[in-house]
Amino acid sequence: MSCYIQYGCGPTAPTGWLNFDASPRLRVERAPVIGWAMQQFGRQAFSRDVRYGDIVSGLPVVLGSAAGLYCSHVLEHIDRSSVERALSNSLALLRPGGIFRVVIPDLEARARQYLSDLTAAQSYASDRFLQGCYLGEEARPRGIGGWARAILGNSRHRWMYDRSQFRQMLADAGFADIRDCEFGDCADPKFADVEALDRFVDAGIKEIAIEARRP
Repeated sequence: MSCYIQYGCGPTAPTGWLNFDASPRLRVERAPVIGWAMQQFGRQAFSRDVRYGDIVSGLPVVLGSAAGLYCSHVLEHIDRSSVERALSNSLALLRPGGIFRVVIPDLEARARQYLSDLTAAQSYASDRFLQGCYLGEEARPRGIGGWARAILGNSRHRWMYDRSQFRQMLADAGFADIRDCEFGDCADPKFADVEALDRFVDAGIKEIAIEARRP
């Protein structure tokens, strides 16, 4: 039986999808004592419909069973050496003809904005570039709360890509029918359950959004 899978789902866990996230916070929330305490004080970020799963090590789903696979702003949080494995595992989850829709930040667009700011002699252009890329460290974590957010949040980017390279990476992983896509343009209406416009455009920058299929 076919299924639909979303990984790196965060708090978005629609019914009819298998929703996975690899956030350290999710593991803490699922711990028997700490998780119970967080629930009592209303501190849980993930719904009970979200399951822990890491696309790099492999999700607990029958291979070749997914009609659709979706991830949005996930792969940039994975170290560069592991992204090929994540893409290979993504391909293996899909049935033949299955659709993979992926959204990641556009490094080229941010670099062009940075160069435009430099040409216009804008102050603090490098700060805005790094902030927009979620790279670097503006301030060291301080206190227990600061360190907890740094460890459990996983908000910083580990690597970024331009459109041309990422399309090639998908091809190298074995995907076919690779095309740039837009919010809401998928032939399979099921993807409307997981997609949101603000994931395709961030602060006026059109992100890299690609649809591909398993041959």
